[in-house]
Amino acid sequence: MQNDAKRPPRAFRLSSASPAKEPPQSDAGSMQPEPASLAQEQKQEAQRPQAAADRPPRSFSMQDEPQNGPKARVIEQEVDPFEQEAEALMGVPLDEDNGEAAVEEAQAQGMLPSLARRALFSWSGLFWGALGALASLTFGLWLDRLIEDLYARAPSLGIIGLLLAGLMLLALLAIITREVLSIMRQRHIAVLHQEFARAREHDDGQAARKLVMELGVLYKDRIETAQARVHLDDLTKEIIDGRDLIDIAERTLIVPLDIKVQHEIANAAKRVSVVTTFAPRAILDVLFVAAQSLRLIRSIAVLYGGRPGLLGFLKLLRSVGAHLAITGTMAAGDTILQQFLGHGIAAKVSARLGEGVLNGLLTARVGLSAMAVCRPMPFAEKRAPSVGDVAPFLFTTPKGDKA
Repeated sequence: MQNDAKRPPRAFRLSSASPAKEPPQSDAGSMQPEPASLAQEQKQEAQRPQAAADRPPRSFSMQDEPQNGPKARVIEQEVDPFEQEAEALMGVPLDEDNGEAAVEEAQAQGMLPSLARRALFSWSGLFWGALGALASLTFGLWLDRLIEDLYARAPSLGIIGLLLAGLMLLALLAIITREVLSIMRQRHIAVLHQEFARAREHDDGQAARKLVMELGVLYKDRIETAQARVHLDDLTKEIIDGRDLIDIAERTLIVPLDIKVQHEIANAAKRVSVVTTFAPRAILDVLFVAAQSLRLIRSIAVLYGGRPGLLGFLKLLRSVGAHLAITGTMAAGDTILQQFLGHGIAAKVSARLGEGVLNGLLTARVGLSAMAVCRPMPFAEKRAPSVGDVAPFLFTTPKGDKA
């Protein structure tokens, strides 16, 4: 009984979940626990709270859980090939940066050929140089023989022939000077285009003010731009931000010229579509489309401040052709016609009217390429127009033909 008094009651023991074994009872009914079992049980009970304190709770485990589950899928947007082709045919660039890159590449092939692309020696250059020198020698010998024959017949005839030869050489010198000046002017416009793009990208205020002043000098002979030029002269002294100054210059001085250019493109596309619809021969269609395209390119260059002569116009044609090839819109052919048939526009009209619409569309594309090349600054604040913007009548169906 003395041992039972020293041991604490069962209700107040800190024991584990498993019940403790009762010691065997003696014959007298007293409980006599074994000493070894009691010491081992007390030792286990003392170690359990320590182990529970050392183990962190399950809900606050800092260990990384193994990521064995399925990975998240990244769904990329697929480009519809039909939509991409339609946007290319309609003249809507898929990426706006690609439009400026196409203009710079076209200028590098036409008006601004880089020195890195120029070969120091080429067989074609040698051929044309030798042919030109030979033709000059032939013409000089013929002219010298002609003047000698005139002097032999009569001294007065020789003097008249010599004066006419002098006038011819003077006119040739004037023509060469005009061609050189026209090429330099058109090249200056191309350089302005690139410099404006670079100044706007870097937000260079000093370069922007300089370029805006050069733009005003370019249009100093245009009476309709007088008010805009005076307004820009005042703004160059007030506006510090280069990008804002370039945007204002585009909005006040270039956008009115864009409207005139778009009218020219629309009128040319309308003339081509109407005339080629009623032309009796295919060769007449080709000649009329070519003549209208050349006339349209020259008129656009003049509206933007250029004065292309013969050689300058050939360089400009090369730039426009390069722009059309880069943007991928010259390979139209049956693809554009199939596009119209797919949309149900040309299917409701005659074949001749479908050809007229196709020719008008190609003329409008040529005009848009000339607009991008001849423009003295890139499209920044204003979006570059498409065929649907300049010639919407090519994509509308008459009211009587609607289903």
